[in-house]
Amino acid sequence: MKRHKKTGWPGQRGFTLLELMIVLLILSLIVGAVFSQLNLAQQRLSTEENRLDDFQQARDFVDQFFRDINQIGTPNTQLFDLTQTFTPALATPQTSYNWANPYINDNRFAVGLTKINSNEIHFEGSVNGDGTVQSIVYMLNGSGSCTLCMQRSQVNKVTNVDPLTQATNWGTEVNDIISSAVFTYYQYDGTQVTIPSGGIDYTTSTNAQILANVKTIEINLTIRNPNVVDRQTGQPIETSFEGEVSLNNCSMLASGQNMSCQ
Repeated sequence: MKRHKKTGWPGQRGFTLLELMIVLLILSLIVGAVFSQLNLAQQRLSTEENRLDDFQQARDFVDQFFRDINQIGTPNTQLFDLTQTFTPALATPQTSYNWANPYINDNRFAVGLTKINSNEIHFEGSVNGDGTVQSIVYMLNGSGSCTLCMQRSQVNKVTNVDPLTQATNWGTEVNDIISSAVFTYYQYDGTQVTIPSGGIDYTTSTNAQILANVKTIEINLTIRNPNVVDRQTGQPIETSFEGEVSLNNCSMLASGQNMSCQ
């Protein structure tokens, strides 16, 4: 009689179908959770990349503003002997604003600030650094066709044209701006300038003195990109950029003030 030798451990048996199904279910849950986290991380990365792009766009725009504003009011009448003969001759002295320099309409001289508002600023200066005076405007929807855009205009100043009516040439812009108060202004003594409806320009003696007294400008850009939604919050992503610049405000608007060029 032959004896059959048993192999394996005593009591050993294979997995049942139910056990295999449970193991597969657990593995599926683990793999699903891993891929869910990977997908979430990818979405988060995409959101942060868009936020970084918006931030870089705002920073480049603000850097341009800082470069421009650092040239405000140069060159001005303080650098010239007005008794000498000019070729071409000096512009006809303006008499409309007897508190300002009579030659604010001459394209060789930069007035400085000409108008401020919470969402716009107008000024003159040689921003190209070659002595040619430019009229610069930063304005929300300056062109009238870009509601949520902060735009920049630069043109060479034209003689015998009022600084407030110089032509515009809109170019550089930041899109999707939602901040209603982009600019905040402070005087030499640290007092914040209260901006009335319509802003402040040099067409009154009081306003001209305010413009000549502006020392610091804060800029705050808040961008909301409607085309990119944060998957976690379900809201369009927002990016904010803040900056501050101090002026060497050499103004031709208010005679007899310490900061005036006269």
